[in-house]
Amino acid sequence: MDKRDLSDLFRERLKTILVRSGQNQSSFAAGVGIDRSALSQLLSGASTRLPRAETLLSIAESHRVSLDWLLGLSQDEGLSAEIRRTMELEEGSGVAGSTLLAQWHAEAAGTKIRYVPAGIPDLLRTGEVIEYEAGITNRDRETELDETRFRIDYNRRPETDMEVCLPVHTLEIFARGNGVWSGLPEAARRRQLEHMARLLDDLYPSFRLYLYDGRARYSIPYTIFGQIRAAIYVGEMYLVLNATEPVRTLTRHFDNLIRAAVVNAHEAAAHARMLADTMPHTAD
Repeated sequence: MDKRDLSDLFRERLKTILVRSGQNQSSFAAGVGIDRSALSQLLSGASTRLPRAETLLSIAESHRVSLDWLLGLSQDEGLSAEIRRTMELEEGSGVAGSTLLAQWHAEAAGTKIRYVPAGIPDLLRTGEVIEYEAGITNRDRETELDETRFRIDYNRRPETDMEVCLPVHTLEIFARGNGVWSGLPEAARRRQLEHMARLLDDLYPSFRLYLYDGRARYSIPYTIFGQIRAAIYVGEMYLVLNATEPVRTLTRHFDNLIRAAVVNAHEAAAHARMLADTMPHTAD
């Protein structure tokens, strides 16, 4: 491999790490100990020169990739010298939880994310539903709104590929106002379903919702971030799995949920709209 090829590979992999980090160029540069102008020069391809050894080591260590992969000498991204713990517990509520979710999404940028929500998917909720749920769970309304906005923005990115599986009866229970939804007015529930239908149309196909038969399959809430991480929601906390085999096992489980779908992704918006249309149009 000649010097130009090596420089080109390094630049592409540096861009990959930058996008995955979710940081702007100034923050990224500060994190690895270089000036923003130096980072811009590295990304521009204006020179075939590679950065100093200490800069390369800092980038690899800070973003947990192997030096060989960063230099284009290996296809194995690996980890620098750190052995990641295969299982961790992380707080799932408040600002810290939102920051972690943003970090995990950024690290999985460009890969498929698979999501089984505990209820109506976060990014599909209206402000009315967010406020209603916040009153029940004692969560901060503004934090919940910020999380919803982040997820919508994330799903509008061209590289996003997200699949969501939800029991079909969850929406049916919501539309009827049963269970936890008994205190939410009919008009608010109808607006939620109409809002969901519009967003599903808008975000498809990068965001795909499957409604499966909950009698045929059961699932706890979890999210799989590409092939690198799975986070199981266990009520205010996430059980985070970093090992390959459990991530693969959960991926197979998710695929089985899709096989049990009674409403496929291209039909989900119409299904939500149908549920809204069958509800009475009462006054607000």
